Amino acid sequence: MLGIAVTPALLASAGLGSTMPSLDVFKVVVLGGAIVTVLGIVNLTIGAVARKTTYEIVRYPFGKTGANAINVLLAISLFGWITVTANTFGHSLHELLLRAGVDVPVPALVAIGSVIFVASTAFGIEVLGKVAQWAVPIIALALGYICYTVVSADFTSIVTESSISFGAAVSSVVGTVIVLVTLSPDFGSFVHNKAHAKIAAVVAFAVAYPVLFWVGAFPSSLTGEGSLLGAMAVIGPTLAASLLLLGATVTGNGGNMFQGTLVVSSLLPDLPRWQITVALGVLSTIVASFDIIGLIIPFLIFLGIVTPPIAGIYIADFLANRRNGYEDSVLDLEAGVKPLTFVAWLVASAVGFATVNDYFTLTSIPSLDSILIAAVLYFIFCKIKK
Repeated sequence: MLGIAVTPALLASAGLGSTMPSLDVFKVVVLGGAIVTVLGIVNLTIGAVARKTTYEIVRYPFGKTGANAINVLLAISLFGWITVTANTFGHSLHELLLRAGVDVPVPALVAIGSVIFVASTAFGIEVLGKVAQWAVPIIALALGYICYTVVSADFTSIVTESSISFGAAVSSVVGTVIVLVTLSPDFGSFVHNKAHAKIAAVVAFAVAYPVLFWVGAFPSSLTGEGSLLGAMAVIGPTLAASLLLLGATVTGNGGNMFQGTLVVSSLLPDLPRWQITVALGVLSTIVASFDIIGLIIPFLIFLGIVTPPIAGIYIADFLANRRNGYEDSVLDLEAGVKPLTFVAWLVASAVGFATVNDYFTLTSIPSLDSILIAAVLYFIFCKIKK
């Protein structure tokens, strides 16, 4: 999970760091990490109890047929992140090679990256874990070196004044990984038991993610630069930052591919999973080779608003109806499409959109607003149906 979170965390943390002093960033990251940890514990535990992926779990509250619409949405979201991460890999490797005097076209490097992503995913989660075993140490070493460089470098730091509210900053920390947290039952379904699920959530979201986010934000809070590479260029050599981004994209897109394969497999169950992975790799290579990432990211931000309510709904469904487990036979006895669940999802998504755009404020964290609204409405609708 942490490998998937690295890329969006590094992209978001630098932007946040450039708008706040480092001490304020630390406070924001601790609170944001605590929120996603609670959600991660719940969602991973649901996966451990259900022994099913997110895309199978949503069939229970949305209906066996209705869940297809949700899974199409999740598939589009994951494909978008696969494409963005592949593009980031190509540009990061291009930067490294230029330092060695080698100029390779970015599309060719994107294609090389996609081969790595597909190879690390097509052969199962075990191979994906082995890829992480060498990529994560590179990430850790790069993070350590960046911290050392920032602390020991002789440069003139600036005094960054907060240009963003505390609530909006916490929302940024939560929102950066909220899609991963929403889909975390995928990983919970593979752990040994509920205790292991909780430990995984705490290690990933309460320890590693806050550290990663703060280290990514620290250089920018001292330089005012909105990107990690830009901040390190002011402070000193950018090699460590480039290696960090490179390692992050490898682990991140391997995880994205894994989850993307699972969701497409739920829609096309007769298609072998390795074929789905290869198809995702080919399509993402084609799209990532074009300069359209600026068009994709706003769409992914929109999907980041409508995805969290899905977690609110399946959490409420678990607490209200599935504490004793998920029986497949129930799906054939219940409605194929459950309109009231879609009402809860749409209303919660509308609330998330409204709070993101400051029409009104609830918790000051839009993704959390939408999760809570979705859960409350689903509980109410469950009571009405009974």
